[in-house]
Amino acid sequence: MESTVGLRERKKAATRRAVHEAALRLTVEHGFDAVTVEAVADAAGISRRTFSNYFATKEDAVLWGDECYLNELVAAFRARPAEETAWTALRTAVLDRLPQSGAQEWETLVRTRLALRHPALLARQLAKYAALEAELTEAITDRRHTSDADTALDAGVMASAFLVALRITMRRWIDSDLTHDPRELVVDTMNRMARPFV
Repeated sequence: MESTVGLRERKKAATRRAVHEAALRLTVEHGFDAVTVEAVADAAGISRRTFSNYFATKEDAVLWGDECYLNELVAAFRARPAEETAWTALRTAVLDRLPQSGAQEWETLVRTRLALRHPALLARQLAKYAALEAELTEAITDRRHTSDADTALDAGVMASAFLVALRITMRRWIDSDLTHDPRELVVDTMNRMARPFV
């Protein structure tokens, strides 16, 4: 029975990935506004109803890879050694999760450019970042083993600063036409963010 469940979950994951890739490809080829849920479903070889089992909207299908990345990032941060500072753990978590292949870099670039160009995608991405900020704030607070108001506020400020650093890094990488090493950009941006402002 367990192998059947495992196979079913792998098939579901493969279908979700295929729908996501079809949504990205069609959006690049035709523009986000011209792509319909039906077209994505057809390109992925599934019915419209099956599409709805995986994604509520085409925005969700396009940005799914971003959501996966963000979930992995929080999990990686939580798994970092307790003796690391929270800022160091955040930086290491993001460095460890940077794309390792050209295909992943292309997908990251496409999602980011699409989100910056289309208000519906940008709004959805910002909502996901707001949820991530809350999760990171909780994870940073947990790491400090105290729960007073100052700790929670400090954790929230750090989570917000970290997400701003990620957005700045992504913008710098895109503006360089991918000629700069994203790892160097992450380190540089996070080092700048860690400097005192006064």
